[in-house]
Amino acid sequence: MAYEPGTSECRVLIDSKSQIEAILRNLARLENTEAIRQQLVTVHNELEQLHDLRREQRRSQQPAALL
Repeated sequence: MAYEPGTSECRVLIDSKSQIEAILRNLARLENTEAIRQQLVTVHNELEQLHDLRREQRRSQQPAALL
């Protein structure tokens, strides 16, 4: 992932999403893992929402001159 994290929280979220993506790639090679993969996609999406919130909070805390 070529994204530079803005905070340590963002780094954790980026790393967590990346790890889930790797698990999804591995599970895709196994039969009968659809339900597990769907749960992981849901968790990934929830982490993405948290990451979006952190990014918005960070943007709102920056002075207007930097935007």
